[in-house]
Amino acid sequence: MPDLPTTRPRADRIVTVPNLLSVLRLAGVPLFLYLLLVPRADGWAILVLAVGGFTDWLDGKLARLLGQYSRLGALLDPAVDRLYILAALIALGARDVVPWWGVVALVCRDLVLAATLPVLRRRGYAPYRVTYLGKGATFLLLYAFPLLLLGQNTGFWGELARPFGYGFAIWGTALYLYSGALYLTQFVLAMRSPVQPPGVGGRLGGGD
Repeated sequence: MPDLPTTRPRADRIVTVPNLLSVLRLAGVPLFLYLLLVPRADGWAILVLAVGGFTDWLDGKLARLLGQYSRLGALLDPAVDRLYILAALIALGARDVVPWWGVVALVCRDLVLAATLPVLRRRGYAPYRVTYLGKGATFLLLYAFPLLLLGQNTGFWGELARPFGYGFAIWGTALYLYSGALYLTQFVLAMRSPVQPPGVGGRLGGGD
């Protein structure tokens, strides 16, 4: 289980190259949802998702190379990932590609974690920190969605994509829920710890 470090993001900068890329990804979320639900242009939707995935990798890379870390970036990056997952879940649920119980389980995981953030803030902790386990679960789900869409087609490529899509979806869902349980464990431990003095807040080890 991750420790509870005592440092926050080092800068309050807003206009950085990684943040601009995150805003670009954010703008793609409503377009992604529209393409899936209205014209059902799955190919274009997958392209938007692919661009979002590439910029997700790129903004993290540039943040390290340029030293442009920021509190906004630490919050915005995982939030956009969740929005893409939420948009895809709503669309795939509406199109009967994934069961609604799976949609509800994943959405409830994020709602429960979001409800803990104001409590953590009052006790002097910064938001959950992204971990490799949570990020891996997110990537599995984001890879599963285009494969599930492709699997709705008939023919060789649809038959090939379908089992891979459900495999990624099952593993991604399991890891997503498991990582959520770990973050809730961190939350419980934080509630048992003394309240952090102002300006000395720690940061919990989880958040995607």
